[in-house]
Amino acid sequence: MNVLLIGGAGTFINNLIIKLKKEGHRVYLLTGSNYDNRPYQRVFEKYNFSYDSTCLNEIFESIRPDLTIFMGAYDTNFNWGKEEDEAVKYSARMMNILMAYVMAGTGRFIYLSSGEVFSGNYENDITEDTPASPAGFKGMVLSQAEEMCASYKRSTDKDILILRLDNLFVIPNHVEDATDICSKMMIEGLYNYTISVNNNHKIAMTYVTDAVEAIYKVAVSETHEKFLYNISSSDALSEQEIAELIIRHMGFNISLVSKGNDVSRKVLSSEAFVFEFGFISFCDFENINKKHVDQMKRYRRTFVFGEAKKKSIRERILEKAGTAIRALVPFVENAVAFALFTLLMRWGENSTYFQKLDFYLLYVLLFAVFYGQQQATVSATLAVAGYILTKISGATGLSVLIDSSTYLWIAQLFIIGLVVGYMRDTITKMKREHAEDNDYLTRQLKDIKDINDSNVRVKDALENQIINQSDSVGKIYAITSRLDLYNQEDVLFRAAAIVSDLMRSKDVSIYTVGQSAYARLFSYTSDKAKCMGNSVKYMELGDLYDAILQKKVYINRSLDEKLPVMASAIYSDEGEIQVLIMIWTLPWESMTLGHANQLVIIGALIRSAVVRSNKYLEALVNERYVENSRLLEPEAFKSLADAYRRADDDGLTECVVLKLATTGADDISNSNLLYSKLRDHDYVGILGDGSLGVLLANSDEKDAQFVIGRLKELGFDCEIVEDAQE
Repeated sequence: MNVLLIGGAGTFINNLIIKLKKEGHRVYLLTGSNYDNRPYQRVFEKYNFSYDSTCLNEIFESIRPDLTIFMGAYDTNFNWGKEEDEAVKYSARMMNILMAYVMAGTGRFIYLSSGEVFSGNYENDITEDTPASPAGFKGMVLSQAEEMCASYKRSTDKDILILRLDNLFVIPNHVEDATDICSKMMIEGLYNYTISVNNNHKIAMTYVTDAVEAIYKVAVSETHEKFLYNISSSDALSEQEIAELIIRHMGFNISLVSKGNDVSRKVLSSEAFVFEFGFISFCDFENINKKHVDQMKRYRRTFVFGEAKKKSIRERILEKAGTAIRALVPFVENAVAFALFTLLMRWGENSTYFQKLDFYLLYVLLFAVFYGQQQATVSATLAVAGYILTKISGATGLSVLIDSSTYLWIAQLFIIGLVVGYMRDTITKMKREHAEDNDYLTRQLKDIKDINDSNVRVKDALENQIINQSDSVGKIYAITSRLDLYNQEDVLFRAAAIVSDLMRSKDVSIYTVGQSAYARLFSYTSDKAKCMGNSVKYMELGDLYDAILQKKVYINRSLDEKLPVMASAIYSDEGEIQVLIMIWTLPWESMTLGHANQLVIIGALIRSAVVRSNKYLEALVNERYVENSRLLEPEAFKSLADAYRRADDDGLTECVVLKLATTGADDISNSNLLYSKLRDHDYVGILGDGSLGVLLANSDEKDAQFVIGRLKELGFDCEIVEDAQE
């Protein structure tokens, strides 16, 4: 199967790679870093990307892993020496990995946690059902990561597993691996010849090979009963017992120092794991501890002082011998070729066809082409020496030395060899420089492509927002301008529906604010939107009132169910609050500054329509009201009642019209009496037949019965009518 390992380099992950490859699985590796500084075991494919890279989704899609293992608590990419800095980084990157896995939608996901999610004293072994009790940033973050895995499993029904390892330890090859309690004790002993222990603190140690075997059993199992398993040797040892074992293997005097006697026992129970998978620990702690101590003693300066490992004399000799051999190989080849071409030269002198062929010149050219100037010089020198030694014999030797043609031949040999060698060196240098330039430009091209892809995504998003999406300024204006087409009485009713459309929320309410401390519900788009009731003392709404008082948009980031998720106000020219717009449901991703600004724009456009409507109604005040009263004329009352009826039919409000059994000259005084007993948002007017009528806003027939009862106490008999003309 395809296995994706996620984690930084270390002994633990290398052991996992070896095990998985040995069992015949194809292993992919996500290093979590753009720079691969430490060695991994060889894998099928390696991806050097950070966990917050946008490429994670593509990696999962490309591999389609049957199994994903995240090293989690044992990922060496995180430096837990700076817990505060790593806490946020770990949680964010953990979520990014889980999201990429969920979106890929394949295989099993295993998260490796540790016993650090527990603190304190546990008399009995800790089972999987025991609630976590972390202490410190690392423990809290690991506990939160476990909860994150559980949440993703519940919400996505993916095959997500948590394996909680109890005090994992390895025989470290690098300082970064020396994080377990045994290694820390050994480093302390090697540094100041003392080991500090809590005499009554008991733990269980789990060796890396046992952990790898246990992980593999879970990885290849077809089914599993739980989603969380403890992996532990369950063999409780006190810190003092571990320290005494280390001292015995150290072989020199190290003293024990007590750092406390508080009784503390923290051992994970692996009973559920053993019952289901039949796992047995094979490693003997005492023997492993001896090897561990030997490794730490051997590389003492590395683990204590952080120095690079010193190689043994044998390793250094072999390394230098290898370097010397590699450097001598061309010279040995040159000597062997010289001997071969000398034989060919002598054979050619006696040959009819090859006696004119200069074998030494071919020899020099050959090494100049393959090795360059250095070996061309060596081969030319050997060729000259061989030529002179071959020609010098008896009395003729002197003639060879004083013959000018000999020196011309030597000059020719060196010139050709050096020129060809120089050309070869130059061409090789140019190829190397071109290769470096190509690598550099390729990296730059990749970066430019990434930047371009990002810019294209941003451009497309902005184009969609400006042209296509419903929240562009142009479309907001086009939609809100529809308010101008409605009757003046309908403007605020239709405003609620428009806000609902533009903000993509089905739960919107609009409250009007008068002279009192109460805001009155005017219109709404759902039952949820009117959950505050018909009247609300808006000055007691805490953060919401503070925000609108400062002319800001309120965003309910605390998710208080009693308050809307977003609210804004429409203000008068004098800066007083006139209208409150409340939105009760929004996707979490929409509770942003951008959507808040959008609500401000919508409110401003609605305000302009409301102002125009109010000015129009004020201009007609003499025609709408009976002189020197608040009593509405028949036409004005009918127009207002019809607006409420239309809004009622569209589900934006509720209203009831009452007809009072009274007529005549007392209408003005009766209306004043009625207004003193009615709510601020109720209206009194003259019906078509000349009788008094009352419009009860935001009221149904059940609510109207209470009003009818109060009016009877005042001496008014009334009934519910369907038409303001009646």
